[in-house]
Amino acid sequence: MKNNIVFLLIGITAFLFNSCGEDFLYKAPQGSIDQAALMNQTGIDLLTTTAYATLTEDGWGATPFNWTFGGMYGGDANKGSDANDQSVLNDMEKYSVQSNNNYINQKWIWVYKGAKRVNIALQTIEEVEGELPEIFVKTRKGELYFLRTLFYFEGIKVFGPYIPWVDETVKENDPKIHNDIDIYPKVLADIDVAITNLPEKQDLPGRANLWAAKALKAKILMQKGDMASAKPILKDVIDNGQTSNALKYGLEDDMNANFDSYRDNGKESIFAVQFSNDYNNANTGMSLCYPHGGADSPGGCCGFYQPSYELANSFKVGTDGLPLLDNSYRNEPYVSVKNSSTEKEAPLSVNTNALVDPRLDFAIGRFGIPYKDWGVPKSNWVRDMGNGGFFMPKKHVYSKKELDAGLAGGGLSAGWAPGSAINLQYLSLRDMILLYAECLANDGNTAEAMNMVNQIRKRAALPVNIIKLPNGNPAANYLVKEYPSTHAVFTNKELCIKAVRMERKLELAMEGQRWFDLARWGGEYMSQQIKEYIDFEKGYLFTKFSAAVTLDASKTMFPIPQTQIQTMGNDENGKPYLVQPDPWK
Repeated sequence: MKNNIVFLLIGITAFLFNSCGEDFLYKAPQGSIDQAALMNQTGIDLLTTTAYATLTEDGWGATPFNWTFGGMYGGDANKGSDANDQSVLNDMEKYSVQSNNNYINQKWIWVYKGAKRVNIALQTIEEVEGELPEIFVKTRKGELYFLRTLFYFEGIKVFGPYIPWVDETVKENDPKIHNDIDIYPKVLADIDVAITNLPEKQDLPGRANLWAAKALKAKILMQKGDMASAKPILKDVIDNGQTSNALKYGLEDDMNANFDSYRDNGKESIFAVQFSNDYNNANTGMSLCYPHGGADSPGGCCGFYQPSYELANSFKVGTDGLPLLDNSYRNEPYVSVKNSSTEKEAPLSVNTNALVDPRLDFAIGRFGIPYKDWGVPKSNWVRDMGNGGFFMPKKHVYSKKELDAGLAGGGLSAGWAPGSAINLQYLSLRDMILLYAECLANDGNTAEAMNMVNQIRKRAALPVNIIKLPNGNPAANYLVKEYPSTHAVFTNKELCIKAVRMERKLELAMEGQRWFDLARWGGEYMSQQIKEYIDFEKGYLFTKFSAAVTLDASKTMFPIPQTQIQTMGNDENGKPYLVQPDPWK
């Protein structure tokens, strides 16, 4: 699903219900496809593809990779860039978000655009399914129910479960529906339909399969707080799952294989959004999130999504190669320090003697450390150190090899911004393993939980994941070890849970997951973690974070966009269709 033809029909959902005089009732506008032309197998395929396309045509606030909501808001990263560019994010990163924030509105629109496209496809199938091959109908329905689940799950993660539910039974173009029910049961019912209908193997690797649906159900249950129901599904996925192209799930030895267009759709990828080198499909949602700096840098624009100081220092380890679970990673020596040299081209930071997990330099760009195959970063790769710090995003950023091969470029996203053909994994095996470890730890099965954690840590320690200098020496003082069976985490439930949570922070860093984890672990926990993050970051970026506020424990969701409340209006009894959650009133 990575060739350009996939996106010729993105505008397909505009084919319905327009009229400007009687003549227009009988002929379709030029350049459009009317409903009758889609009521066949080819048409259903095109409508299904259009639903998938919603995953790729997203804006910065809409993207399902959630660099704003999950990453920045969770403390993985600062907004970056300078204070004036995309200033709407300044309030968000200081936890003073308002309901008129445009990024929130983008997300809301995206959720319902995706659901609408699914609903149109399902309505069309209903008209013709008796005329189509049974297995074709079953598979496409499974994909569509999977996609609608994903869209609504994204809505739940950001806005909470009290959002309007609109399915294929709603035929009007602009439905008015209250947000007065918890939609978790409806979302779970949808994913069960997907599980029933989807095959294990698909004709294209980008299509959702049975195992992707099971993994998505497990993620939903974990977000809902139902570990007991998620646990057996997670075990099933880990033990028996396979990709849509029939690869048995497994951790890649080379972590870069998960962020490399040459190795897309590998064995660790459960469901990935399929990007290509077409400028309409080169990951517009992350197009701001590359190092700054012009032609000799990866992207050359726009300097957003800079990893936080707190995240970077979380990768410090003790002499035993284990994380500092007592939070002493917030003590000196820090992983990087500002270079006081005034020499021309002197880097903004230099390494210290801190012992670090090698995943630090896989997830985060640091001065003095080779940045993929681009060499050592230059000072102009950071746009404004006083606003975003001196770290750079790295995981999703393309290599020079990909640039030279035409798989990436500085103008591939919407024709002006950086983008690449690198898939981004929405569901991954590494995530499932750590979610399962969390379930085990919660049940008191600490030894098995830590064995799952050690699978992740064992991979991190492989020689292929150690960044080297041109002389062949390690680029920093790397050390990562598995937890020994004698460690207290193997017997102490509280400490085990803390170790699992820290492992998620390290392994999934900069993948847009952090705040959603904090929120599902409880409002009080989330609020405390955000406070500690602010307090640490303030030591580096005082002017910005001195204005940050403590995020209230009740705010485990974002406000409903005020624009949507006003647009939806009131029902015949004067009651608003959309009611703001109590914490945001």
